[in-house]
Amino acid sequence: MLSTIFQDQVVDPSSVVSDGEPVEKTLSVIELIFSSGLAGQLIIALLFLLLIMAVYIYFERIFALKEASKVDSNFMNQIKDYVTNGKIESAQNLCSTANTPVARLVGKGISRIGKPLADINTAIENAGRLEVYNLEKNVSVLATISGAAPMIGFLGTVVGMILSIFEIANSGGSIDIKTLADGLYTAMTTTVAGLIVGIVAYIAYNHLVVKTDKMVYQMEANSLEFLDLLNEPS
Repeated sequence: MLSTIFQDQVVDPSSVVSDGEPVEKTLSVIELIFSSGLAGQLIIALLFLLLIMAVYIYFERIFALKEASKVDSNFMNQIKDYVTNGKIESAQNLCSTANTPVARLVGKGISRIGKPLADINTAIENAGRLEVYNLEKNVSVLATISGAAPMIGFLGTVVGMILSIFEIANSGGSIDIKTLADGLYTAMTTTVAGLIVGIVAYIAYNHLVVKTDKMVYQMEANSLEFLDLLNEPS
């Protein structure tokens, strides 16, 4: 009897079904977002757009780097044979057919054969800067998103706290949890959303940086191999 009376005191009638058993209340992500008020919904919508942008840039760059790194293991051996035998046109055709950053750098060097070695090296370096720029295209946007998303989330936190204080002020100083709910939901949901987007963008950015550095190293190694070929005594 005592336990029944105690249960009647602490259980919300809305959470009790017909057989008297309490039902556990749950809150889905969608309900959480819609409970955050108009300000929270706008900020979360902006963060969602940034997340889509970050995911798109990441996969677009991953596929581009994967395509750029496809270099035939026998490519430099063929170039060496063509250049050694004076078949410059065949070497240029091979580079045009491969159409990769490495092939374009070597092709630029081949087009300068007959000029001083310093001029060839300068031409390859200039072409290399352009190739690196193309490899790093839009990667800086990921860095911006990784830094901006948490700040946008914290902006939502400040807005939520302002709304809560505003509600307290208008309620005559009496604190009511239901009155504070919208502001608290705005503060918490936007903070979590901002951190999630920032973490995803940060991880994606660093992974792309590693992949790009690996590709740049490959370009440098093949360029040095080509220059060494030109330095070999005939």
